[in-house]
Amino acid sequence: MKTRFVFSLILLIVLAGCSTVTPEVEPTPAVETATPGLPTPVVETTSTPSVEAAVSAYLDAWAAEDYPAMYAMLDEASQAGISETEFADFHREIANELALESLEYEILSAMTNPQSAQVAYKISYNSVLIDVLQRDIVMPLTLIDGSWRIAWAKTMILPELEGENYLWLQRHVPARANIYDRSGNVIVAYAEAISLGLTPPIVGSGQENSLLNELSLALGMPPENIASMYTNYTADGSWYIPLGAVSRDTIEPRLGVLDSYTNNGLFLRTFDGRYYFGGGVAPQAIGFVRFIYENEQDQYLRLGYARDEKVGNQGVEKWGEAYLSGTRGGTLLVLDENNDVVTQLASQESKPGQEIFTTLDKEFQLDVQAAMSGYYGAIVVLEVDTGRILAMASNPSFDPNAFNPANYNSSQQLQELYNNQQSPLMNRATQGLYPLGSVFKIITIAAALESGTYLPEDTYYCDYHFTELHGKELHDWTWDHFQEDDKTPPSGLLTLSEGLMRSCNPWFWHIGLDLYRQGMTDAIAEMARGFGLGSAVNVEALEEEEGNIPVPQSEVDATNLAIGQGDTQVTPLQVARFVAALGNGGTLYRPQIIESILTLGGEEIYSFEKDPVGELPISTLTLNTITNAMVQVVENPRGTAAHRFRGFQLPIAGKTGTAESGTWLPHSWFVGYTSVDNEHRPDIAVVVIAENAGEGSDIAAPIFRRVVELYFDQYPRLYPWEAEIGVWATPEPEDDSDQ
Repeated sequence: MKTRFVFSLILLIVLAGCSTVTPEVEPTPAVETATPGLPTPVVETTSTPSVEAAVSAYLDAWAAEDYPAMYAMLDEASQAGISETEFADFHREIANELALESLEYEILSAMTNPQSAQVAYKISYNSVLIDVLQRDIVMPLTLIDGSWRIAWAKTMILPELEGENYLWLQRHVPARANIYDRSGNVIVAYAEAISLGLTPPIVGSGQENSLLNELSLALGMPPENIASMYTNYTADGSWYIPLGAVSRDTIEPRLGVLDSYTNNGLFLRTFDGRYYFGGGVAPQAIGFVRFIYENEQDQYLRLGYARDEKVGNQGVEKWGEAYLSGTRGGTLLVLDENNDVVTQLASQESKPGQEIFTTLDKEFQLDVQAAMSGYYGAIVVLEVDTGRILAMASNPSFDPNAFNPANYNSSQQLQELYNNQQSPLMNRATQGLYPLGSVFKIITIAAALESGTYLPEDTYYCDYHFTELHGKELHDWTWDHFQEDDKTPPSGLLTLSEGLMRSCNPWFWHIGLDLYRQGMTDAIAEMARGFGLGSAVNVEALEEEEGNIPVPQSEVDATNLAIGQGDTQVTPLQVARFVAALGNGGTLYRPQIIESILTLGGEEIYSFEKDPVGELPISTLTLNTITNAMVQVVENPRGTAAHRFRGFQLPIAGKTGTAESGTWLPHSWFVGYTSVDNEHRPDIAVVVIAENAGEGSDIAAPIFRRVVELYFDQYPRLYPWEAEIGVWATPEPEDDSDQ
């Protein structure tokens, strides 16, 4: 909170005609007679300190909320009547009740006697809830040991606070505004809702299948997935399984049917409040509301909030707090010891909040979230030509309705949420830091071509092994497959673009090592930074991590960086931005998630504008070489993801990535963009990362395909590991491909 100070000192006005006033006179120097041979006597002179300066110091300390300094200026009698802690708490409470933003003062007059004074001043309280409140106050002071001390009383704050009177601010709180997707479909709003749950011991009856089918319709989940939530209930002793929450309007047509299953283990409980539709649309990006923490109460009270209000936490809810929460009003009253109103000091009405429309597509977003089911990781979907975020999924996810204590499922869901070691609240799309693996080869090929030492038609023999490092042998992914009895042959002689198509590690190790040995040690790192990696993309509303793009300090570092390993760390959103730039001809657009902000009356106070922040630092030749190679990744039979896109009719370009994580299985990446050129469906860039899931073509590529199919309204192909859409067939997906 900014504190404004206005220091207005006017000339001292001496009240004429008062016989008690003793004018201050400059002391007359004493005349001393010097005795020859002796030192000249030193005569001490004293003068009365400025009472106006003392009052100004006290009021300045008040404006700065320096309560210890204020208390130190009180006289002995005042300090005996109130402790320093009580004094500070009293002033804080007054500031809270005033919703005080700042105070200003003006000294009006001073009346001084040799040992006492009275100073009149005008004080102005600037509140965020009410008009400026002004009062003229007289402060009595006593000169003690050469310093002015204040005879303090509550009426020095407001004259109305005499006796046992106290302030009470009746706060007028407007309803929190809604959040929508780009088409006006509601994502967050006030609603009546019903929490659903099951008592597992009772579910196992003849009605189980029909109950599961009804719950599937209500929750939008396959019946098999609901059943899996309580299959092992006896092992952990759970007697109640929270399933989720559904708005009453949505479930109303089937509510009677659901009621009939309450004897078969189904729990239905009604609640209301701020409701997050669909169990949370992009919950890490949208955020949630929570009660004000105790250590934040003073801060929020001063901003006009009530103690029991909820505030935005994370994402759009937090970023948009000033818009969504509206303008608070209040009525400031003075009450007596019986809580009766003595007087009304001021009043101001509240104003409703502004509605936020996001760039998200609600139904598509929910589909993208479902597409990630079963894997930890993230998906980002950007409009190629604008930077709009159409979908952003982070898994594991959470239901923001759990933060509503009126929700019957709240307590258990929050316990599970906070006990989850995988950090469901973290937005992996913007805060997850990962090595980029083979996707980084796009950067390396760009650095090679822009260095002037490589051409697209240059060739390299891609063997199983790389032996150019002294005393160290590295192995291509084809060698790993050969050892696993896949008998995958080495890729052989490849041009530079074919090296990207085949994701040949030795080709790129060679480039990284060669540039390093030529003295171009930072060529690849600088290219990565030019692509926007290793720095925040500055998307509004979302918390980000910057990541890390290291400059190689050794030949081993150079080979690691060339394939996106070592200390390389990026976020999926950073990757999505440069992939979109590859798809649009080279322009880096700032990703955005806010489409518009509207008043309740429909006035638009903010509207999306695409924000180009730079160009990829590459030539047209380099861009074409990269994009042609990415097309071959999915179209050429030798491409690393071609088998995942057989029969796929939409024009796309992509790149697989398999990034060693240091633990368990590698991270699975697939990135790409569409070139459909449909006026009703703008082309998109899609980035998929599945943590510790395996190779890029095995897991991330099928997920990428489904996201594109869903976006262009095509019937999605089953994943290799699915029995039906959304239902896993086996614990492990098939492993029949390369990187």
